Amino acid sequence: MGKRVANHWPKATLAAAAVALLAGVAWWSLQPEAENPGLTMGNGRIEATEIDVATRLPGRLAEVMAEEGEIVDPGRAVARMDTATLEAELAQARAQQRRAENVLETARAMVALRESELTAAQAVVSQRQAELTAARKRYERAASLVERNAISQQQFDDTLAAWQSQQAALASANAQVLSARAAIRATESQVIEAESQIEASDATLARIQADLDDSVLTADRLARVQYRITEPGEVLGAGGKVLNLVDLTNVYMTFFLPTREAGRVAIGDEVRLVLDAAPEYVIPARVSYVASVAQFTPKSVETASEREKLMFRLRARIEPGLLRRHIEQVKTGLPGLAYVRLDDTAPWPDSLELRVTP
Repeated sequence: MGKRVANHWPKATLAAAAVALLAGVAWWSLQPEAENPGLTMGNGRIEATEIDVATRLPGRLAEVMAEEGEIVDPGRAVARMDTATLEAELAQARAQQRRAENVLETARAMVALRESELTAAQAVVSQRQAELTAARKRYERAASLVERNAISQQQFDDTLAAWQSQQAALASANAQVLSARAAIRATESQVIEAESQIEASDATLARIQADLDDSVLTADRLARVQYRITEPGEVLGAGGKVLNLVDLTNVYMTFFLPTREAGRVAIGDEVRLVLDAAPEYVIPARVSYVASVAQFTPKSVETASEREKLMFRLRARIEPGLLRRHIEQVKTGLPGLAYVRLDDTAPWPDSLELRVTP
């Protein structure tokens, strides 16, 4: 029995030594490359800004003019709402505008008429003033003659009555002038009211036209249609979504770095991206965002080991010009690695030399 135990000790020792050797190799393989001490990396995934194309007004969706996966340019019409109700409102508003224009023309004609009546009334006043002056002079002469008994009392009374009659006629003519001026002010207010109605009609037409313009839904940027959310014939409320677009000019990789490394990264630092789906390509990017708050934060941070658990979210944005040149190959959701230099003077390794023209 003791002999068998003695024979197994060398084998157990060799097995333990082999395990220790493998563990050492594994540990060594997981350490950062010694020749690149200024380089770090983080796992990430390609993302892009998503935009929902939605209707501002409630109504029935008449047409969708873009398919899933299709690339749309800025200003491209991608959907259209039914506009029958808006077109009827537009026709009604135009009719109201024409009516207001007719009222305005009538009011302006009335102003011209009242102004001519004022001119005529002022002419009558001038005439009555001259007649009053003549009547007064006849009265004054008659008063002198009646004192000398050169004329009869009846003749004197007649000149006095004529003078008083001319005074009344002048007062009536002045009243006509005042009436004509009041009529002008009244018709001028009608002109202002008609002009206000036209302005209101213009505003109504502009609003309806804006609603008609908004009934054609357009893409505001270069994007790919990701989803068709609704189909023609469906009734949507205000803000109802029709399409989901992916902005192909704002593509980035989100990745995480520990505190000691994230603190050495600045906005604008160069990043090299390698995607799992195409490891033969190295894609240039720039740091566009560094989170100000750590992720995975423990409840209390007191020790160095706990601080190592803190991870900061970063974002590396791919240059829009590069994206446009390779627009057909741009895809989101692809996992990969983001390599960042912590030391600007450290050279990029040969494996991360750019293989996509920036």
